[in-house]
Amino acid sequence: MSEFRLNKKNILVTGASSGIGAQTAITLASVGATLIILARNKDRLNDVFNQLKGENHRVILADLTNAVQLENLIDQLPKLDGIVHSVGMVRPFPIKFIGQKQINQLFEVNYTASVLLTSKLFKAKKINNTASLVFMSSISSHFAHKGGALYAGSKAAINAYSKTIALEYAPQKIRSNVISAAMVRTPIFEEAEKAVSKEMMDKHGEHYPLGFGEPEDVANAILFLLSNASKWITGTELVMDGGLTAGH
Repeated sequence: MSEFRLNKKNILVTGASSGIGAQTAITLASVGATLIILARNKDRLNDVFNQLKGENHRVILADLTNAVQLENLIDQLPKLDGIVHSVGMVRPFPIKFIGQKQINQLFEVNYTASVLLTSKLFKAKKINNTASLVFMSSISSHFAHKGGALYAGSKAAINAYSKTIALEYAPQKIRSNVISAAMVRTPIFEEAEKAVSKEMMDKHGEHYPLGFGEPEDVANAILFLLSNASKWITGTELVMDGGLTAGH
């Protein structure tokens, strides 16, 4: 269906070197989008670039927490029809060990980087009318877990920021939505499995009626939110958790 095509649309994907970001770039390129993929790891980013169908895609190496690199990035980018904010960090901190250093560490990556990038793009008039923005969040923003105060807080902040964009830029038909995901089989999932054991992860997976998610599942939802098929959807939060929270 043509409504799901992204032909001639410039889409920026941050955190595109692995996991959901990488799969999202690959999926979007397959339906005609022109990708600008951004991350810090050159080798992994180039590997993703080589998997993109189509032409005129671009790779940009940048650290969004670096003020100078962020400013330089704004100048490099074309006018955008979509942005996928998939950069993020998962790191547990028990309450009594939270200090300013830990707050800065989590919020700089999970909140500040995406907020400053987006705000600077709006100021530079680099976001086209009718563009669509998608932020990766987490069900943790609604369901607390031990050690998750900073991670959950940073994602809750992103949820609020996205809704504010939806309100402020509705006159330009610019949309902003959030995907709140549970466990998805990404490199972060694999790290968690090594840390706590496969047996424990499998036991946790028993609480997911549809099992753990795959990067493709999230990438397909992002495609929908970027496409004209979702042109009446803004300021929302799409929960993707395989039914984990359905009974809560």
